[in-house]
Amino acid sequence: MTQRLTPTAAVLLIIPPILWAGNAVVGRVVSPLISPMTLNLLRWALAFLLLLPLAHRVLRRDSPLWHQWRRFAFLALLSTSGYNALLYLALNTSTPINVTLVGAITPVWMLLIGRFFFGTPISGRQVIGAVLSIGGVVLVLCRGRWELLMGFHLVAGDLYVLLASMGWAYYSWMLAHPTAESASLRADWAAFLLGQIVFGLGWSVMFTAAEWTLTDVRLQWGWPLVSALLFIAVGPALLAYRAWGAGVSRAGPAVAGFFINLTPLFTAVLSSAFLGEAPQLFHALAFALIVSGIVLSSRR
Repeated sequence: MTQRLTPTAAVLLIIPPILWAGNAVVGRVVSPLISPMTLNLLRWALAFLLLLPLAHRVLRRDSPLWHQWRRFAFLALLSTSGYNALLYLALNTSTPINVTLVGAITPVWMLLIGRFFFGTPISGRQVIGAVLSIGGVVLVLCRGRWELLMGFHLVAGDLYVLLASMGWAYYSWMLAHPTAESASLRADWAAFLLGQIVFGLGWSVMFTAAEWTLTDVRLQWGWPLVSALLFIAVGPALLAYRAWGAGVSRAGPAVAGFFINLTPLFTAVLSSAFLGEAPQLFHALAFALIVSGIVLSSRR
């Protein structure tokens, strides 16, 4: 199948950054109420229950899922469980500007992993597009004041973000290169996602067990936490993963990777909205840089 950035693919790839930005804002709001690994486990447990009526047949004993259990366990480790767990750990050990700046390297990982593991060449346009896209992220984070970057330095926790972004890049390439057996499940998005969630819950249970064993866990039930769980289970989990998978299959992982850098921009805009602050000129300039990177990298 020919992969290119069509208007439909662009819309599909814009949806996840918007929802993931909302996830970041909500996650910060409820962080005093619940520990990170516990939040991730409850998020995907709720998503599993919501998706089960649509795709319960994938759990039958004769389902092709069980013949591909190693692949789906690996997909889940790279995405639903491991990716989120590493980001939560990074936020506990690093600063938000460090986490987002290091995460902005994801398009570069997309290009490198595609080149060395999947034999996809890197074009000069894609390199320039990556530079423009990362420049837009930096502009958002320094709020148009370049002197703020002088205080930036890497810490040990930033290794988590590097691992998370590498894992997500490899996950996206795996979505674009399904095996013959897993391709039959890809035709049913609900079944394909539920297959990942099943194994992702297993990983998340192990991570949460370690959290409850080794740390002081926070868990304060109430309507704020319940509302947050409903949002992050439906939006950033189900809808975002569905849109990302469909977008990657249409545009390809290399181009799709640039859309991830819209997340910090949308996060800044949403945070400004919740704080009652008007968007600034640097938001528009950053958006122009990121979109320019996307357009340039997707041209043939």
